Amino acid sequence: MPPKLLEQCGAIPSSHDYHFNQFLHEHFPEGINTDSLPADVHRMDPDNLPEADVKAFSIDDATTTEIDDAFSVTPLSFGSFRIGIHIATPALGVAPDSLLDKMAAKRLSTVYLPGRKITMLPESIIQHFTLGETHRRPVLSLYLEVADDFTVTRTFSRIETIEVSTNLRLDTLEQQFNEVTLRENLTNYPFAQELRLLWDFSCKMEKTRGKDQEANSEKTDYSFVINQDRVAIYERRRGAPIDKVVSELMIFANAEWGKQLAEAGFAGIYRSQGNGKVKMSLSPAPHQGLGVAQYAWSSSPMRRYVDLINQRQLIALVSGHPPPYTRENDTLLITMRDFEMAYATYAEFQRGMERYWCLRWLLQENISTSGAVVIKENIVKLDRMPLVVRVPSLPDLAPGTLITLGISQIDLIDRSLGASFLGKYEG
Repeated sequence: MPPKLLEQCGAIPSSHDYHFNQFLHEHFPEGINTDSLPADVHRMDPDNLPEADVKAFSIDDATTTEIDDAFSVTPLSFGSFRIGIHIATPALGVAPDSLLDKMAAKRLSTVYLPGRKITMLPESIIQHFTLGETHRRPVLSLYLEVADDFTVTRTFSRIETIEVSTNLRLDTLEQQFNEVTLRENLTNYPFAQELRLLWDFSCKMEKTRGKDQEANSEKTDYSFVINQDRVAIYERRRGAPIDKVVSELMIFANAEWGKQLAEAGFAGIYRSQGNGKVKMSLSPAPHQGLGVAQYAWSSSPMRRYVDLINQRQLIALVSGHPPPYTRENDTLLITMRDFEMAYATYAEFQRGMERYWCLRWLLQENISTSGAVVIKENIVKLDRMPLVVRVPSLPDLAPGTLITLGISQIDLIDRSLGASFLGKYEG
């Protein structure tokens, strides 16, 4: 029976659950509950690892529980300093071919959608390794010794433990660390000096990659907050100073660790880009979009299985042990292939659920007209949300033209709406 007819008969009480459960049925037929999974994680004793003499902090959204990374800045002599990039190490506890590993290999990535997520690893494991505030946790650290002109003079890696002193949250930090406070050299907030050094370093790294002329300040990210079936949609301009700091440090770590794996002859899973096309492979190759010679995802091992695989290789390299995976091992090829398919599927599902909640917001706020911007031909994007629709009545207008739309016939099952052209926006 068609879904629309089922809904009219009252057989679909929740349009949200219809979409969510359909996704689970197709991609998680065994369910998403991990409570019954045997806890075969190796509960390693942090006392067996050296403790880093650093004051570390993390930077994440307020809702983040899988805190993969933290940073530290340590002054050295003659104006130089040492940057620490500290990555959580579930690879130390989730052994290859264990039940937990097989579960992670099946999920391959955390699935994100407005209001909830399906984590790659069970919550108990996440809590054991997440870089939460005031907890001593094992990490794989990449240290960068940086001269006073922000040139990297040396890098080295360690397996150790850190205690994150503060989990800095984006909503608060952005009010303190931004273009204005940088310009006026304000330092009346936590880790201001460290963040200023990381900002200057990030600007140098962006220039080194040849990407300092690329403007992304006009791009917008959206976040959804769901509270008792009511949705709020928040816009956030991409390219804020904190975005640059985090992204540049992650790019450096993933490029540097990818280089170390290649130079050591260790197998790894790489991402590359040429002629505008991004692909994954088992061989290092330039990533033109990022401006680096090689790039191996290694910085989110609790969220992406590729990172977990690469982290196992890096831990073996740093420890002086044989790598758990070789190029002759089918595991890497299978993981790479399956990951690409799953990652694309999860991203499509996320976009579909974001579209669903945009439509819910239009209904919730009783919106009958909306501003929009022409993308191309008869495709437009509505204001204040990531909702793209076709407008059959749209005349021939240049991309970027601001218009006003009439909104009607919102269908939450088909995730569609009727949109009609009312006129150009005269602001």
